[in-house]
Amino acid sequence: MNSTLSAASDAADTTRPSHGVSLGEATRVWARVAALSFGGPAGQIAVMHRLLVEEKRWIGEERFLHALNYCMLLPGPEAQQLAIYIGWLLHKTKGGLIAGILFVLPGFVAILALSYIYVLLGQVPLIEGLFFGLKAAVLAIVVQAVVRVGSRALKNNVMRGIAAAAFIAIFFLDAPFPLIVLAAGIGGYLGGRSGLPQFRGGGGHGPSGGAVVHDQDTALGEQLPDHARPNLGWSLRISLALLTLWLAPVLALIVLAGPDNVFSQIASFFSQMAVVTFGGAYAVLAYVAQEAVGSFGWLRPGEMLDGLGMAETTPGPLIMVTQFVGFLAAFREAGGLNPLVAATLGAVLTTWVTFVPCFLWIFAGAPFIERLRGNRALSAALTAITAAVVGVILNLALWFAIHTLFREVRPVGTFEVPVLQSANIPALVLAAGALIAAFRFKVNMLLLLGACAVLGAAYVLIF
Repeated sequence: MNSTLSAASDAADTTRPSHGVSLGEATRVWARVAALSFGGPAGQIAVMHRLLVEEKRWIGEERFLHALNYCMLLPGPEAQQLAIYIGWLLHKTKGGLIAGILFVLPGFVAILALSYIYVLLGQVPLIEGLFFGLKAAVLAIVVQAVVRVGSRALKNNVMRGIAAAAFIAIFFLDAPFPLIVLAAGIGGYLGGRSGLPQFRGGGGHGPSGGAVVHDQDTALGEQLPDHARPNLGWSLRISLALLTLWLAPVLALIVLAGPDNVFSQIASFFSQMAVVTFGGAYAVLAYVAQEAVGSFGWLRPGEMLDGLGMAETTPGPLIMVTQFVGFLAAFREAGGLNPLVAATLGAVLTTWVTFVPCFLWIFAGAPFIERLRGNRALSAALTAITAAVVGVILNLALWFAIHTLFREVRPVGTFEVPVLQSANIPALVLAAGALIAAFRFKVNMLLLLGACAVLGAAYVLIF
């Protein structure tokens, strides 16, 4: 990616930064962020806030939150996009590329290794038990995400109403997720323009703890860096380069292999996902689960939970679970290729079309967004979208619960209900224990995942 973008970035990257933070030092910090980026977007954003705002004091609280607000309005993983945005603010195009690539790389390698183990050893009782236990922990983590984001986003009855409407629309009416986000964003924007106090507030993943650092007290300062000022020529060049990197492989696959080929379907679907999946990782997973399981039949609901368990236990964005989806899809429809080779190509292709657009959204839009800090209407749109996302995450939690705790479901209109007689009692007991550990005893996420995996393995091996 770096070589393809070098021509587009040279004009913007010819001067040394005035803030005194070297690119080498920043690279080491971004590597730390990547290594510590467990726990979903909330945990990843908290890590960045602690390192960049509180510890290094490279960027101030106001600018950090403004960048976060913009990233939460974009499709795709907001934590990785925030890393790209801050990397760009500090060191222009090269800084954004380094921050974004490092954020994804450890998770990609880890999930690829786990995917090989899954397809080669998945029928081994020990491996089955580990993933059986992980599903219970993942369910508790998703429920925790509903509560965490909801407690911050649903501050008044208007926000609660938006969340309830979003849940009803996606669970009962099967409404398209992008339409829900668009409606919430428009309503929030209009509410903000009208000055309604109910639409004031921040995003659901805002940092907590630590002293507030003012922009003027940081290495970057409060003034707009020269390279961050809108430059139409640079924006067009970088956008064209990234569009080519993103869409050229997609078009080539469709033309050469045909639209029904599994690689063409992977490239097309996840490219579409990169455009329409707003609202953060958990909201994206709801959309992916609906399509990958229900429409394409690439994997089963339980396997989707296994993939989420992998993403929860490895560094990087939770949306890396899409890599596992692409891996299984290509593994099962390998055609004339060796299944493992096809699966690896499917994982690489999925990761490429999922994350290359993230660089496009930041590099094309950030110079203009930097001029909008403090815009009330934009903040109000974010507030309404975050409230809608709470309803979407609740839908995801319910979907996971139904498919984790019951062996059979039946359709009722546009939604599914569990067959009560098919309740999986061991899964119910383990999930209840995971929920108690998470909410009552505040058990660390990695410890919770590890304990549930061990208990699941013990159950399968003994019984």
